[in-house]
Amino acid sequence: MPAIASSKSYRVGRSKTGLGLFATMPIKKGTRIIRYFGPILDSKIPAQDAIENKYLFELNGRWTIDGSVRKNLARYINHSCRPNAESDVRPRERKVFIRAIRNIEPGDEINYDYGTDYFKAYLKPIGCKCESCEKKRKKQRAEARAERAKVKARAERKALKAGAKGASAKKKKLNGKHFGGKVGRAKA
Repeated sequence: MPAIASSKSYRVGRSKTGLGLFATMPIKKGTRIIRYFGPILDSKIPAQDAIENKYLFELNGRWTIDGSVRKNLARYINHSCRPNAESDVRPRERKVFIRAIRNIEPGDEINYDYGTDYFKAYLKPIGCKCESCEKKRKKQRAEARAERAKVKARAERKALKAGAKGASAKKKKLNGKHFGGKVGRAKA
């Protein structure tokens, strides 16, 4: 049975994406951090199936947890493509626990992968803001800047070469007695 983190091992705080859940104490790998809870919704009841908010956690095709309850601090856990926690879904018990999949240090944001359906519906249109995706975008922007600088440097070298060729062509014409000054006859 996995260890259960104390209620003082996390806090709600400001994150890059809004509010997030942060560790206040070291959390070991495999530790159950928090339970995701709220009213259980049945998709067979049309009124409950029509409820839409961003805190719905689907247990299976029929049952969903509405995590919008204010006491449910697990709703503040944000998405990450490289998470430090994962959801432990138990559809028969109708429970969801968030469990650490690696050691989490104090001050680290607790996050897990929301899954492809949620990602495609809500996160992809605005772009994932998790740390790993931000690093990837930052690297891509740096590579694009470096590529633009290379292209600009090539264009400048090409322009200098073309300018040098034009200057040498003028010198050749001067040596071939074509020069731009006044042409006159020598007086005798």
